[in-house]
Amino acid sequence: DVYKRQTVDMPAQASTPPKLRITGLSKSFQKDSGTVHVLDGIDLSVDPGQFVSVIGPSGCGKSTLFNILAGLMPHDRGDIALDGQAVPHLRGKVGYMLQRDLLMPWRSVIDNVVVGLEVRGHPRRQSLEQARHYLNMFGLSQFENAFPKELSGGMRQRVALARTLLPDPDILLLDEPFSALDYQTRLFLEDLLIETVEQSGKTVILVTHDIDEAVALSQKIFVLSARPGRLKNIHDIAIGTHSPIDARRDPNFIRHFEALCAELDIQTTTMARAS
Repeated sequence: DVYKRQTVDMPAQASTPPKLRITGLSKSFQKDSGTVHVLDGIDLSVDPGQFVSVIGPSGCGKSTLFNILAGLMPHDRGDIALDGQAVPHLRGKVGYMLQRDLLMPWRSVIDNVVVGLEVRGHPRRQSLEQARHYLNMFGLSQFENAFPKELSGGMRQRVALARTLLPDPDILLLDEPFSALDYQTRLFLEDLLIETVEQSGKTVILVTHDIDEAVALSQKIFVLSARPGRLKNIHDIAIGTHSPIDARRDPNFIRHFEALCAELDIQTTTMARAS
């Protein structure tokens, strides 16, 4: 039997709504040269506890979609529903992690991790206890009083991930969080991410240009077209392991990888010969 990674056991109720449903979402920007249509009628549905990816050509509106969901910019048309309830955005309900760690250089590791709870007015002692739980989980306990400049890139991203998780968001939005790291560090952090969100039952949406990463991590991949971004296709990923490293050895991995490359018109001749 194929085990679909990250699936959280939910009661068998036909009425259970998706965790997130996006319907007809559109966004344009006014430029001196005229109107730039970025997103056009995007429809997405993500179930509770799913790990999904959004891929597409550069400029297709992936980051714009995340900024709309996070409440950083309004959309022009369309609807967003969280747990079946209409909402204007997901501000306060999502953790948003970017490619850059955006750690505050003047704050220690632990003070960077607790900043989300701090701005919400949570008691500091309780926040520090919760932060130390994540630092211990991510192998950073001995660095809690260090400053960002003293950490490697992979360690900084672990701190950023702990900061994203600490406020216990309903949904994680990950915008190419590992793309600037070397491959070995990326594999380590992918495995750490999967283990962490699997334990907590988080719903995760990853934006990435890396098809390899999308297949290794995701249960479902949404493919967007070139600008204006439209939903081009949905790929259900059937891989028999939840380990991102083992996933790359799965017989189905290359099939999914090549199908997505073909979808995006990326040549895979060399890889096909090697397989």
